[in-house]
Amino acid sequence: MTSGLVAAVDLGASSGRVMVGRVAPNELELTEVHRFSNDPVRLPDGLHWDVLGLYREVLAGLREATRAADGLVSIGLDSWAIDYGLLDETGSLLGDPFHYRDERTRAAVETVHRIIKPADLYARNGLQFLPFNTIYQLAAARGSAALEAARTMLLIPDLLGYWLAGVRVAEVTNASTTGLLDVHRRTWDVELIESLAIPASLFAPLGAPGDVIGSLRDDVRRETGASAETLLTLVGSHDTASAVVGVPAGDASFAYIACGTWSLVGVELERAVLTEESRQANFTNEGGVDDRMRYLRNVMGLWLLQESLRTWELEGTPEQLPALLIAAGELPAGGPIIDPDDPMFLPPGDMPARIAAACVEQDEPVPGTRAALVRCILDSLAVAYGRAVRDAARLAGRSVEVVHLVGGGARNSLLCQLTADACEVPVLAGPVEATALGNVLVQARARGILSGDLETLRALVRSTQDIRRYEPRTSLARRRA
Repeated sequence: MTSGLVAAVDLGASSGRVMVGRVAPNELELTEVHRFSNDPVRLPDGLHWDVLGLYREVLAGLREATRAADGLVSIGLDSWAIDYGLLDETGSLLGDPFHYRDERTRAAVETVHRIIKPADLYARNGLQFLPFNTIYQLAAARGSAALEAARTMLLIPDLLGYWLAGVRVAEVTNASTTGLLDVHRRTWDVELIESLAIPASLFAPLGAPGDVIGSLRDDVRRETGASAETLLTLVGSHDTASAVVGVPAGDASFAYIACGTWSLVGVELERAVLTEESRQANFTNEGGVDDRMRYLRNVMGLWLLQESLRTWELEGTPEQLPALLIAAGELPAGGPIIDPDDPMFLPPGDMPARIAAACVEQDEPVPGTRAALVRCILDSLAVAYGRAVRDAARLAGRSVEVVHLVGGGARNSLLCQLTADACEVPVLAGPVEATALGNVLVQARARGILSGDLETLRALVRSTQDIRRYEPRTSLARRRA
């Protein structure tokens, strides 16, 4: 097969999209056919994802993809990590999945750490401590009616894939974010799972990016118009795993920033870094495509900006982001810096008020205008990115000659320039749709449209996508090193 059409379903924490990829050895083109919002729902028992609404939108997107692309050969799914759905013995969903920003896991963290010490846990799973990791969510669910009735747990893209193709499988890059995968063997850590009184039988067999799952269910084909030749293919179903495939890296030693609602900042390695210094620095070792290791730190990301805009809209005084960014860029350097990873910023709510409170607590000047608050967010993110890049390089024993910033943040010229300043190396911004591109590339290789290793796939990204270069100017890195 010398060329082909595939569909990428890419679900982010704030929006989703379905894109058609036209791929050939010298061609890589994306066409967006459907975009939709992804809004959580607060119920009496907590914050949930509207996963049925997401599935409806996925079907609508695949229907559009089938219309736009005669001869669609494959579909691949990626989404955010950590969150899951529970299925009963008939395969029925036991309620809408909880949202990772729900606060029910607080007590569960201590429960887990009484059973296994954090240092021992890190030696087994290699994961950064985040209070909403799947391991803590499942511990919080112990004793609940849903967990008692559950027979299978599927992470979000695996759940949607099950509904599309009828196969229960756990894609390994996403499974590596749960805290329940053995970082050495990349298999479920049954001993750890059972020590937490979680049934090991809940966990589906593991699959790898590039595995072809099979045909779509008959009802899905009827609803979407897809043919029997359209197959579901596993990709790096953790969206960051796909985004890292889509990094247009060349020969230079690189770090990456996958910048969206969250920002994932790190380097690509062949093996995990499990030192105590790495654990104390809160770095994570997550699985990548082709058995690579994504050694990174989560930074709160554009959530701070998104939630500020949402707060102003709820107050009845909405703002247009482009105008705010222009005004923020005209402000002088040296404004307030906050720690974007402070847990106070994790839940939804009045983000501008929290940022003002953080400035007061840290004896920083409180932003006096909305433009100044936006500049504070972007300066703070850039400083956090610079710190994470330097830490990743030091802990992994790597040099970093260039930083690739991909995802929605690549559109933000001010953030890209501030990041180059903070990292003190050039930033190559783009592609914006790196996740969808990585999704498409893995499908295309699995179906024989492309061949080669990750470096070969990245060369195709580099030769076909728009990339913008930002050279470092004055450094922000010294302010919060």
